[in-house]
Amino acid sequence: MLAPKKKITKKEIKQDKLVETYFKAKTFFEENQKTILIALGSLVVVVLLVIYLVNRSKEREIEATTLLGGVINLYDQGQYQQAIDGVPAKKIKGLKYIADEYGSTESGEAAKIFLANSYFQMGKIDEALKYYEDYDGDNKLFEATAYAGAAACYEAKGNKEKAVEMYLKAAKVAESEVTTPEYLLYAARLSAELGKKDVAKKLLDQIKKEYSNSAQARDYDRYVIEFEIPVE
Repeated sequence: MLAPKKKITKKEIKQDKLVETYFKAKTFFEENQKTILIALGSLVVVVLLVIYLVNRSKEREIEATTLLGGVINLYDQGQYQQAIDGVPAKKIKGLKYIADEYGSTESGEAAKIFLANSYFQMGKIDEALKYYEDYDGDNKLFEATAYAGAAACYEAKGNKEKAVEMYLKAAKVAESEVTTPEYLLYAARLSAELGKKDVAKKLLDQIKKEYSNSAQARDYDRYVIEFEIPVE
């Protein structure tokens, strides 16, 4: 007489599936052991590389900050050529060296702004424009300065349309009661010079409405007359 079939419980079914999964995984690993180990090895290398790059980035930021601190006094004193070139005898690296060698750091990006300003003060407009437009840091104030500096360069080169565009970007990227109305005023002045009186008035109205406490807003009537904007 045949023995009655044993009823399989849900727990046993789960155990059977677990065993089956285990052996499948074991078989897969044995068949692909070399590939898996290579992949794991590659992953470890990538992780170690990321750790190295992060630490290296921090080191370079510290280096750039230290170098920038060493040359900034020359810039503040208006010794622009020395600030650009540095003073080898005193082991002071110049702004150009810092900007070119540490451009991937925030201090290196800041050096580009000081370098561009130095070139601009010396009348080297093309060199200044190059570094203003090359700024790629995260500091919004420096970004606005870069746009405004580029605007001044384009104006000096006679491209007033481009200058207006850059001043408007400068005004938008880092809004403040101090710099934004100033940049908007520059854009208004150039727009008026281009014969776009309506645009100039719109910008002056924006200053008066949104930055009413600014010096530019207080002199609204004077600028309307100075820019020869028709009064309705």
